[in-house]
Amino acid sequence: MSTAESPQEIWVDWATYHRMIERLVVLVNQSGWQFDQILCLARGGLRVGDVFSRIFNLPLAVLATSSYRENEGHTQGTLEIASFISMTQGTLKGRVLVVDDLVDSGNTLQGVCRHLLRTYPSIEAVKTAVIWYKSSSSVEPDFFVEKLKSNPWIHQPFEIYDSMSPLDLEEKSIIDRSK
Repeated sequence: MSTAESPQEIWVDWATYHRMIERLVVLVNQSGWQFDQILCLARGGLRVGDVFSRIFNLPLAVLATSSYRENEGHTQGTLEIASFISMTQGTLKGRVLVVDDLVDSGNTLQGVCRHLLRTYPSIEAVKTAVIWYKSSSSVEPDFFVEKLKSNPWIHQPFEIYDSMSPLDLEEKSIIDRSK
């Protein structure tokens, strides 16, 4: 099963997740908006940013943000934005595309965009692209694949690692080799 949805939860598998990132790439490309740099928001936007960077052949900048730290990452708290952006050359400038996996309250996307425009005067324009846009968001992203009418928790395929330890993987590896 690729996705399963209840009013409170959506379960997404790897194949669906990758197809949705590809659909987002196509939407941005078809818009005709030309951007100079891609900035992904870590952690959720890392995979999205990686695909965008490879397809558009642009270097990837990474900005760590965090607001879901409480209740095993299920409760939003205060937005924290890293002091530095990791990138291979120069600084953010020109037209910047900010990518993430989703926008739910809008606090992170809005806070990051304000931070970028305030901190990097060489930025001419910022646009945003996400896979999921929840209607509970106070901000509408410029590009999105799916607008959700409710505010479900989205279980993404990489979340299985949130509850694993290296020992769990070692045990799984031993079991896999015995088959």
